[in-house]
Amino acid sequence: MSTFLITCTPAHGHVAPLLQVARHLVARGDTVRFLTSRRYAAAVQATGAELVPLTADADVDLDHADEAFPDRVGLTGPAALRFDMSTLFLRPAPAQLAMVRAELAAHPIDAVLTEPLFLGSALALHLPDRERVPVIVLGIFPLGVPSRDTAPFGLGVTPRSGWIGRARNAVLRVAARHVIFGGVQREADALSRREVGATFGGLFLDWPRHADAIAQFSVSAFEYPRSDLAPNVHFVGPLTPTASGSPLPEWWDELDADRPVVHVTQGTIANSDFDQLVVPTLEALAEQDVLVVVSTGGRPIEALGTRLPANARVVPYLPYDRLLPLVDVMVTNGGYGGVQQALAAGVPLVVAGQTEDKVEVSARVGWTGAGVNLRTSTPTAGAVKEAVERVLREPSFRERAEELAAAYARADGLQGLTSLLQGVVAGGRVIAQTPPTQSAS
Repeated sequence: MSTFLITCTPAHGHVAPLLQVARHLVARGDTVRFLTSRRYAAAVQATGAELVPLTADADVDLDHADEAFPDRVGLTGPAALRFDMSTLFLRPAPAQLAMVRAELAAHPIDAVLTEPLFLGSALALHLPDRERVPVIVLGIFPLGVPSRDTAPFGLGVTPRSGWIGRARNAVLRVAARHVIFGGVQREADALSRREVGATFGGLFLDWPRHADAIAQFSVSAFEYPRSDLAPNVHFVGPLTPTASGSPLPEWWDELDADRPVVHVTQGTIANSDFDQLVVPTLEALAEQDVLVVVSTGGRPIEALGTRLPANARVVPYLPYDRLLPLVDVMVTNGGYGGVQQALAAGVPLVVAGQTEDKVEVSARVGWTGAGVNLRTSTPTAGAVKEAVERVLREPSFRERAEELAAAYARADGLQGLTSLLQGVVAGGRVIAQTPPTQSAS
């Protein structure tokens, strides 16, 4: 059996999927050390992994980022991404790297498993060979590796075919590196040179392309086609919903009625303001012959601050393994894990997310044809109503979602990750894409 170090940015949406990975590895007999905030101690220990708590200078409370950083409130798109990259992810990276190095020195680690925004592990790719172990990226966000066939990550721009599309992408790459993210890129390269004597080797958001392997928790059918896809990318399929031990709500049998079921959620992170999506959805569907099922992502039901329509049912959490097979449309702000789980169940979507990675998730939903992308984080009730009615009315959305579900069903999921890790441990290193020589762009 092997010993793995999991490194994870302290945010529920990052930690939750990696807990599934930890639980799986422990169950097969591996030793797992889990580096994240001590706020998640109980959850980590419940998997059988050992918590390695982040030091204060390596820890950021992303679950309450708006409270900790008032300047973040109201930012969307590239502006929000710039702020988050600089303040929430880059600045803790040196302290995170120090903790990774300490773990590698103190324990016989076979590989580091990391989500893409724990930048301390990105810097660890540049450690001297005597310290270095394989670094495996756990793809819990849309695939961000660069390609001549795709626009830069973070812009939410869908592919365009032919030479015109490639020319557009090249121009956008220059703009992303030097204009849109220019200041943050300079900060990232200066930090990297200071810590490990080398830059990130391109746009710092693209660092996973240099990892020894990427285990992407999705299927290629949900991703943009890339004729130059790096050989270190492995689509292993989605993480399946975990079974819930909580009792079902008393209204559960209503899900089996004849009227359509619409599920709406803002996830577990971007749910501080239900006026963004949940409330407009309740207003939009209040007079419709549908059952609206709301999950508050753990927040009190009272936080909705509105009189619930007669056709609405609300609980803090719902067991997705049992709920999704009964849902006709899911309205979401575009959390990657929830979207993957919905599509794996063949559920078409209405997405409204333009912050963090959600702009990329939403773009992919629209591009696949499995849902409607509202292209905003704050849709009007009218826009939600029109989109839900369209998804219910036009069979192409359900058909496309079911096609994707068939692809997800063929994927290996955590067993695919196991096979990949076994290859890494046996070979000592998965050959990754060689960092390209940087041009003037």
